[in-house]
Amino acid sequence: MTPPPGAPHFLSAAGWTGARIEPLAGDASFRRYFRVEDAEGNRGVLMDAPPPHEDPAPFVAIADYLSGHGFRAPRVIASDLEHGLVLLEDLGNRRMREHLAYHPEEETAVYEQAIDELIRLRDIPPADVPRYTQAKYIEEAKLLTEWFAPAAHLRVDRAGYETLWRELLAPVIAAQAKPVTVLRDYHAENIMLIGENRLGLLDFQDALAGHPAYDLVSLLQDARRDVPQALEAAMLDRYLAVTGEGEDFRTHYALLGAQRNAKIIGIFTRLWRRDGKARYLSFLPRMWKLLERDLAHPALEPMRRWFDDNVPEDRRAGLIAAGSDA
Repeated sequence: MTPPPGAPHFLSAAGWTGARIEPLAGDASFRRYFRVEDAEGNRGVLMDAPPPHEDPAPFVAIADYLSGHGFRAPRVIASDLEHGLVLLEDLGNRRMREHLAYHPEEETAVYEQAIDELIRLRDIPPADVPRYTQAKYIEEAKLLTEWFAPAAHLRVDRAGYETLWRELLAPVIAAQAKPVTVLRDYHAENIMLIGENRLGLLDFQDALAGHPAYDLVSLLQDARRDVPQALEAAMLDRYLAVTGEGEDFRTHYALLGAQRNAKIIGIFTRLWRRDGKARYLSFLPRMWKLLERDLAHPALEPMRRWFDDNVPEDRRAGLIAAGSDA
């Protein structure tokens, strides 16, 4: 977490000469974050999104979109898109995941706030971003067969897997004819608690225009935090009660849950195999449990049979053994 070489010059040009730069966080991409503080005590967050691996322009654009519609995204103080540097407003330290670890009694109230943000998001025009196409959904779901299957030494029916997704996702594509902005990583590690009744949003640079159930799945089937099933059900009910969505929406929720969880299993395996980030293997048992719950929905019966035939239960979480080859 050494700051990028151009950071002091960039900060000086933005009026933050001599600011202290301290590591804050990295994530599953090439992006890194640093907290900066100037001599007057002003604090900000430096995003390092190095090209060609990363492009910070979408983050800046979505931040402006969200802020323009009354959401609490970090204000962009300065940017050098050519070199992948962005100075952001610091939204503080009260991240949803850690806050609830110390204040579990607030879990329902905080999740209600997070649900209400998604309800607000569906009520505004979608951002000027690409569509979440069927091809994109399938490309993501294939990460499981491309990365997990070989890591687990499994030979699977890839063609059958893709065909099933193409068929199962057809109603989702039809239902998103009027899309919403899908933030795509809307979960407890990307939500900040600000004041009493405000939520700050982070990590939305990959937003697409798609189905509103996707972000619900991100939140309620969190890859990094156990969300009680009763809470998941209550929050889904809350969303449906306000929006007037019906049973078809529950089916789409299960379909997109299975798609997203299959994708994440593939991504976390890739982070281990390709990038040497073995810690992501510890999340696989949770991801398989979530995927299996989604596959239990009657609409996903063909996909459940595919998994039963191609990925034996005893191989589904077996990669976590000390980060070694399965």
